[in-house]
Amino acid sequence: MNSDWRCAGCGPVPPYHVPANVGPEILASAAERIRGGKSPMPLWCPWPLPSGWTVTGVGWAGDDRGGVRATVVACAGPAPLGGGPADLILVAEEPGVGLGTRYAGIPGPDPGPELVGALTEPGPGHPEHLPHAKIRAGGHPTPLWPVGSPTDRSAYAGEARGIWLHAIAWPASAGHVLAEEIVLQDLTEWTPPELVYGAPSPYLHGKA
Repeated sequence: MNSDWRCAGCGPVPPYHVPANVGPEILASAAERIRGGKSPMPLWCPWPLPSGWTVTGVGWAGDDRGGVRATVVACAGPAPLGGGPADLILVAEEPGVGLGTRYAGIPGPDPGPELVGALTEPGPGHPEHLPHAKIRAGGHPTPLWPVGSPTDRSAYAGEARGIWLHAIAWPASAGHVLAEEIVLQDLTEWTPPELVYGAPSPYLHGKA
């Protein structure tokens, strides 16, 4: 007998929880649960939201025994280059969880050796390793690098507060939203009362 949640391809995995809808009460409940875990995780959300964007979902991976090991916030709004709607998912996770790579559509629990090279050899001497997106997470500059992903999305990864930060956008052109002045707020520390909520993200409910 084994009490772990298991994936046929990955083996033991933390259970993943995604409420059917999102709103102030659900977000507050999720933030309280994450905040009270053994190793509190950030719950990253753009704030202020890009013009016309809404929060469309929240989730976390973990259980009472092992604590929360990953969090996710979904947002949606007009595509930055026009042409319809766009979706953005932000994942914060411990190494080895694999939630961010799952949404990115790449194998393995972590982003891969190309990102390790970018983190260890950045700078003008290695132009291929320069970050493609620069945001601020929790008040700190946070570079993100692209990781391989299917052509229907763009995916970036980096590090914030000592754990992985993933940003995955649909369609692929929606990744340009990260070229704007994006600031991430940890919703476990403070949730802006002005947040606007939208219809549930299809990507948190199995479309990815």
